[in-house]
Amino acid sequence: MKKVNFLAIALLITGIIFPVSVQSQTIHIAQNPITQLPVTVDVVGEQEKIWKQDYENYLGANFPQEVMNAKSISDTLRRIEGETGKKSAVIYLIPREKQLEIILVTPTGEPIRQSISAANRNTLLKVARELKNELTDTIKIDTTSYLASAQQLYQWLIVPIEKDLKAQNIDTLVFCVGEGLRSLPFAALHDGEKFLIEKYSTGLIPAFSLTDTNYTDIRDFSVLAMGASQFQNLAPLPAVPIELSTIVKNQGGRNIINEKFTVRNLRLQRQIKPYKKIIHLATHGSFTSGTVSNSYIQFWNTRLRLNQLRNLKLNVPPVDLLVLSACTTALGDQNAELGFSGLALEAGVKSAMGSLWFVSDAGTLGLMIEFYNHLKTSPIKADALRSAQIEMLNGRIRIQEGQLQQLRLKTETPLPPEIAEMGDINLSHPYYWAAFTMIGGPW
Repeated sequence: MKKVNFLAIALLITGIIFPVSVQSQTIHIAQNPITQLPVTVDVVGEQEKIWKQDYENYLGANFPQEVMNAKSISDTLRRIEGETGKKSAVIYLIPREKQLEIILVTPTGEPIRQSISAANRNTLLKVARELKNELTDTIKIDTTSYLASAQQLYQWLIVPIEKDLKAQNIDTLVFCVGEGLRSLPFAALHDGEKFLIEKYSTGLIPAFSLTDTNYTDIRDFSVLAMGASQFQNLAPLPAVPIELSTIVKNQGGRNIINEKFTVRNLRLQRQIKPYKKIIHLATHGSFTSGTVSNSYIQFWNTRLRLNQLRNLKLNVPPVDLLVLSACTTALGDQNAELGFSGLALEAGVKSAMGSLWFVSDAGTLGLMIEFYNHLKTSPIKADALRSAQIEMLNGRIRIQEGQLQQLRLKTETPLPPEIAEMGDINLSHPYYWAAFTMIGGPW
């Protein structure tokens, strides 16, 4: 193994990790007093209305969709099950001053409503911040320092409804959550033996009423892949040329990079050939505090502000999936979280995939190649993401001897010198995979 320059690692936001047994630590978890609450009114519809208004206020738009109630959501979940073979549940997590309220909506039966007094808003959001801080601290990337908060959050958010999930054979969790939890890496929650992503596919929605639930099979698709490797005022992304060329080589489509990566050219390419399946943008994106115009996606010659995203006209015709492979979200900021969780909504696409923090260039490359290969056979998008994340956490995607090795695919991809010189990197730590999130309909 080559020697590693840890200062360079910090500068490039990457690192070496060594295989660690996450079961080897004893974690002391606070007990979980759970109170079953009655469902006497349409609490789901009321919460949907509140969050719909939050997104309308933030994005400065009026969305015409009618607010859905619990029954209509259950009916929709049953329809989706019939179309995909996947059994989904919507989990509402509502942080309140004195308790966390959980509402579970499944394809059958009445909503289940729980109150967790130990997880009052301040306590809950403190632990959520701790988890993200531990996961993104590259100094700790060879440790399991994240386990205490990951397991505590699992106890608060999942355990109260876990028996109901198992009783109905739920395999896909759709999180609809309140302020402070929209930037939570749900994939990294841990039950003491397994990560949540090892048990369920997951997705994040702004509100069910604002989610496009029409199912389209995208296993046979081509990709419009665009991006940049060099920027004037941002860190370079040296793996982007490999990322784009590999995706297009494997999936078909068009690869456009650097000077030709413009808003005008994206619209032009869709006029020439209306790519309706997937738009992949390998570039910096930032969801930050303040107004919606502060958040942006970086094109070659301009920053496209979040409130300008509709200018891409991805809703004409509607795109099934928009992928942003190098974005970051301000931790715990309400506006930044609204921008991230509302990405698909604002872009006018059915689903979007983004990262909660800036993952190393090498880690992003490995996950994206694996994701697109799984997308060829997975019935839903969230399943493809889950499969790619599991390959990473099991150590089956790694950097060794200057190559990206993907054991399942039996491929070795030569890496640019900026990455190869970092030495061998094991990509199994959740820093590398837990940031990636399916936003909008996971189907």
